[in-house]
Amino acid sequence: MLENKLGITNLVELSKEEERITKLKALELFDTNRINEFEVGTFNGLAKIHEFLFDDIYYFAGKIRKDNIAKGNFRFASALYLEEILSKINEMPQNTFEEIIKKYVEMNIAHPFREGNGRSTRIWLDMILKKELNKVIDWSKVNKEDYLLAMERSPVKDTEIRLLLESALTDNVSDRTVYMKGIDVSYHYEGYNTYSILDLDKQN
Repeated sequence: MLENKLGITNLVELSKEEERITKLKALELFDTNRINEFEVGTFNGLAKIHEFLFDDIYYFAGKIRKDNIAKGNFRFASALYLEEILSKINEMPQNTFEEIIKKYVEMNIAHPFREGNGRSTRIWLDMILKKELNKVIDWSKVNKEDYLLAMERSPVKDTEIRLLLESALTDNVSDRTVYMKGIDVSYHYEGYNTYSILDLDKQN
């Protein structure tokens, strides 16, 4: 159970509130154009995205984790070397689609935050693609199981995830609907399915 600013002690309740609040924040990030004020392709830019999404909920929003974390049998980068690793990722080139995916895979392995890495980093990835290639990913075209399996294999070889994401590229880089659907799918990958961002937008 993560310590949170909401004072919630029930895991299910926290999960629901996290999804609701951060999906609205993701929409605000797009609608206010704040997303375009952040550095593109750096850890600092990613940290700004993470902080914007999660600052209302977690004290660690935008901050590098101090603990080692794992998912299944895979251990993410050691917290001891994380700052050095992030510095090296900053220096990685991002001129081609292949280079951008390599950078994305390395940032995923780094997993710099205690929670919310995948959701933040997918937005970060789209911002790199938008800047360098004038493309974004239509995440609604990327199957959850295919994506998770490809990401699981990506530390060894990134061909699978690169081909999967390449097939979902679109030049609708400023399309609000593409962005909104993408946020819902991104959350679906992580098991957050209580709220539709479209419904939240109507209620807001």
